[in-house]
Amino acid sequence: MSTPPSTPSQETLSIPEALSRAHAHWNAGQAEQAEQLCQRVLAAWPGQADALHLLGLMAHAYGNLDLALTHLRQACMAPHAPAVYSSNLAEMYRQKGLLAEGEEAARRAVAMDPALVSGWNNLGILLQEAGKFAESLVCLERVIALQPGWAEAHNNLANTSRRLGRMDRAEQHYRQALALSPAYAEAHSNLAFLLSTQGRYDEAAAVAQRAIELSPRLVDAYLNLAEVEVSRHRHEAALRALDMLAAFAPQHPAALVARAKALKQIERLDEALAFARQVVAIAPKSAEAHNTLAVVLQVLGQTDEALAQFEQAAHLPGAVAEEALVGRATLLMEAGRKDEAMAAFERALEAFPGSTQALAGRADARTFKSGDPDIAALEACLAEGERRSLTDRISAHFALGKAYLDIRDPARAFHHLDAGNRQKRATFTYDGAASGHWMKRIAEAFTPELYARLQGAGKPSALPVFIVGMPRSGTTLIEQIVSSHPQVTGAGELSALRLVVDGSGLFPEKLETLAGQGAAQFLGQLGQAYLSRVAPLAEGRARLVDKMPGNFLYAGLIPLILPGARVIHVRRDPVDTCLSCYTKLFGGEQQFTYNQSELGVFYRHYERLMAHWREVLPSERFIEVDYETVVDNLEGEARRLVDFLGLPWDAACLSFHDNRRVVRTASVNQVRQPIYKTSKGRWKAYAGYLAPLLEALGVDAP
Repeated sequence: MSTPPSTPSQETLSIPEALSRAHAHWNAGQAEQAEQLCQRVLAAWPGQADALHLLGLMAHAYGNLDLALTHLRQACMAPHAPAVYSSNLAEMYRQKGLLAEGEEAARRAVAMDPALVSGWNNLGILLQEAGKFAESLVCLERVIALQPGWAEAHNNLANTSRRLGRMDRAEQHYRQALALSPAYAEAHSNLAFLLSTQGRYDEAAAVAQRAIELSPRLVDAYLNLAEVEVSRHRHEAALRALDMLAAFAPQHPAALVARAKALKQIERLDEALAFARQVVAIAPKSAEAHNTLAVVLQVLGQTDEALAQFEQAAHLPGAVAEEALVGRATLLMEAGRKDEAMAAFERALEAFPGSTQALAGRADARTFKSGDPDIAALEACLAEGERRSLTDRISAHFALGKAYLDIRDPARAFHHLDAGNRQKRATFTYDGAASGHWMKRIAEAFTPELYARLQGAGKPSALPVFIVGMPRSGTTLIEQIVSSHPQVTGAGELSALRLVVDGSGLFPEKLETLAGQGAAQFLGQLGQAYLSRVAPLAEGRARLVDKMPGNFLYAGLIPLILPGARVIHVRRDPVDTCLSCYTKLFGGEQQFTYNQSELGVFYRHYERLMAHWREVLPSERFIEVDYETVVDNLEGEARRLVDFLGLPWDAACLSFHDNRRVVRTASVNQVRQPIYKTSKGRWKAYAGYLAPLLEALGVDAP
């Protein structure tokens, strides 16, 4: 009988022989045998660095990052442990989100071996993720100098260059990485992100898809594809990309952040909040997680917690400190805490000199004078061209448009406003004719016969007060006046009505199919669905103001689903309204505002729809107020509005500028001031720059 071959446990091996065989087994995919040999080494020599290092690499490969860190930390404690072990430990710290610990390990590695390419590479990546971009650049340039043909090094250097706003250099190194390694999925993915920031969305989507084809489990490729789709306002497509990612990485922190952001964009806020809180629980040291939670809380009106989360994000290592500092300053402005807000913008600029988002963020809150250093800083941003992101360039154009209007240089102002609007308009698809056709269909659906047939349906409630109209027409001013009454809560711009209507599949054509008891029940359910969303915001007061201007589209539906609700339509001079829209970079999707002709055409469609509502809506539940009349006769109009709401008069409505509620609209700065008349007829001074708008509105130049 032949003797069976010896097994590792039966052989007597020296430690070098055992380690050599362990590596051979691991490289051959025989993890169990490799682990047995490593454990034999450690039994004979506890703390042996090479065995611990290999066990750490194996644990990492099998997804046990905590165990991998334990082994690598022990390995690095051994005397004479190679520098590469500290470098690998640094990378595992990075993957765990422990950036400070990772930086310390990486610096130890390059101090031990200044020629260690992987050490400088890992240190550069850690510094990049910690927001220390200038230091990261030095490290990664050193990597390129040591190993110029390494595709990964070019990719990493490109990432840091992008974070420094050097977009041209970033694209150069991404493309160099791909020239060296055409199937390099990570470089394709990162190039997709860069192209997206430049507004080259079709290219970006194609490159992201190529990255997914090359590496179907590459997390960043799905994240970048989702980002592209959000930028193209294709939010459902973004969620589909994230669904594909969730199939194999359901708890990935960056994926949860991306999902929370996408859900916030389509105002599924409860879901967005749940995902944001989940990612903070999973990655409590992630600045991105805290910043995302802050943004969602901000939209939900939970100001104090949002400020705390912004502060946390700004203090943690990461690349979102600038965004968090600007977000905190903006929220303070929305809350009427102007002095704190301006100090917060200054803090952001001290930390990030020349920050376009900080400069643009405070532009509306101040009046520029000739020689203002912010003007030079914003012009410097634009002088960098495509080295700056498209978002920065658009923001700079709008901020400079405002600045030059302040210093009475309309030629320069409209040069920037036209450029900013043109660049913003190029980022999305908008069909003005389709919008007009839809409004025409809405008017045709709401007939006197319909109201007679469905009278008495719906969910009766006197709680909601809808303020509707064009953006920048004075809707925020009217809300601020009436919400200063002690029995009124101003809830801001709510999407609740649109979401309820869109979810019903009713609007507008199916209205004509409703009849009888079924109609009453269905419309009542819609009314109740709306009330369920907004009633908690009323804080026990008798009236709640929903100031979503775009609800003018649904004004005719309101009496059917919410009999007892009131609608206030705010009007302003058409050209003043449109000019104010054209000078504003909106946070939401006011897609009709970024081209003068499209803006004028939209206004005419809106005007026709409002004329229809004027004819068919019940006068006791529908009132119109003119901005110019309010400016000329504040008390008279305020009393008329309060009477319309069925409330006793309260003089607090005349001191609306003292109302400290949070205001989250483009008019946030104006409503903190007493009534002023300088906006009346403002457009006439700029008529020479408004020819397309005047033509579309059918208005003659003065």
